[in-house]
Amino acid sequence: MDPLLLVAEWWWIAPTAVAAGTVGVMGIRRRNSTVSGRRLAVDAARHDLREAQLAAAERRTAWKIARADLARVTAERAAQRATAEQVAGARRMLKERERDAKAASADVRARQVRLNAARAAVPSASEPRPLERLHAAHEAVTARWMRYETDPALQISYPAMTDVKRPETAAYLRAAGHAAEMRRAAAGRITPAEFAAYRDAVADLERAFEAAEHAAKVQAGEAPETAAWQDAAQDMLNRSAEAIDRAAGAAAAALSSWTSRRKPGGKPDDRP
Repeated sequence: MDPLLLVAEWWWIAPTAVAAGTVGVMGIRRRNSTVSGRRLAVDAARHDLREAQLAAAERRTAWKIARADLARVTAERAAQRATAEQVAGARRMLKERERDAKAASADVRARQVRLNAARAAVPSASEPRPLERLHAAHEAVTARWMRYETDPALQISYPAMTDVKRPETAAYLRAAGHAAEMRRAAAGRITPAEFAAYRDAVADLERAFEAAEHAAKVQAGEAPETAAWQDAAQDMLNRSAEAIDRAAGAAAAALSSWTSRRKPGGKPDDRP
């Protein structure tokens, strides 16, 4: 065969082989990184973002349905086939679905930030892996708790920390049990979802410990009871907002009822 014809027929083999080799090397590096656990936090953050995006899509759909339901009930009210209470209820439902959709959108943005942070914090070959860091954070909280269990001076100064009848202490113990369970589930070849569950359990454990420690210091007279006051104030604000929404819904329903009145002849009432 003519060498020129041979080259013309098989010219594509060399660049294809080079490209395949490059992709293969990249795949091997990515696979080794995944197996070693260096990108485990990134994969878990990506899993969280995907779940948040699905939830946001569902809540946006629910918001659209609630908007359509309000339009339908309003039209039926104008035709005297629905009550003012039904219109007010549909309007409240729309407000609730709107809040849910906005909260879900905010959650997506927050999880995108977490994914970006995880990508920027991928450890080098000599640094601790994400799972090792998570184990260290878990053990650090446990060590702080054990000081209250084993130090007689701390037991005398802060008896609430070992009093299982205290709600904050009981909440910490439940969080500790859940974190231990998630750690056992994350042993061996861990998936991103398992890592995310363990990561969230450790975060809950840290918050529960801080709450229990704060409550113990409040009982010992070393800290003001600000957290409970802030919770009560926030609850009052939420209740006030709900009351305002109910009042606004009732006023809107009354206005809709008044505007839907008609003259005996079937024409709208145009009296001043």
